[in-house]
Amino acid sequence: MCGTCGCVGGSGAGGGGTRISVPHAHPHGHDRVHPGGAGAAGETITLEQKVLVKNDGLAAHNRAWLAERGIVAVNMMSSPGAGKTTLLERTVRNFAGRRPVAVVEGDQETALDAERIRRAGGTVVQINTGAGCHLDAGMVRGALATLEPGAGSLVLVENVGNLVCPALFDLGERSRAVIISVTEGTDKPLKYPYMFAAADLVIINKIDLLPYVDFDVEQCEKYARSVNPELRVLTVSATTGEGMADWYDWVARP
Repeated sequence: MCGTCGCVGGSGAGGGGTRISVPHAHPHGHDRVHPGGAGAAGETITLEQKVLVKNDGLAAHNRAWLAERGIVAVNMMSSPGAGKTTLLERTVRNFAGRRPVAVVEGDQETALDAERIRRAGGTVVQINTGAGCHLDAGMVRGALATLEPGAGSLVLVENVGNLVCPALFDLGERSRAVIISVTEGTDKPLKYPYMFAAADLVIINKIDLLPYVDFDVEQCEKYARSVNPELRVLTVSATTGEGMADWYDWVARP
């Protein structure tokens, strides 16, 4: 396991569609620090700092590259099954013919989500991280080179399903959106505070299921703002379209 975020590094498997298979960005192999050796704790911290410093440098490059072209990039994070891909499909269709949307799909394996985005009409590149638990700025830099988004585009990054590790890694995005669903539990912001503290927007998805689940929207909003008072919170159903107009307005703002 990697000391920076507790994940296991690996390479993605091949498959159909436009895909980038990458090794995980954390140090492994001869750089691996094993517990119990002399100075292990200090060496681990040093390696973690080097990983994050390198990532931040690449993120700054991405941010400048995007800003020069007037491209809005949003890092979309959630636990698995919160509805990110369904939300992205609907977003791609909404902006069709009005504004180009490019999507970076992050998953450990398969190109299934990328195929869904492609069928919806979006330009997409799939990044498979193998056992890796998040995307990093270097992966996104490679994806942007493949996508070549035009000036004024939207670039939506669907990060690997995980409410811990993605919060640590700046991708060069303009903003961060966290998607949770009403099937996950009201107290999600308290259980994963760093993710919500790092976010700009929280989307509470699947509100069409509220009659069938025990979820308190108002309390969830209070929990989220107790972690981050500046958070914007939207309630939507990516399935029915309810509330999605507010998301479109937010993501398209300059």
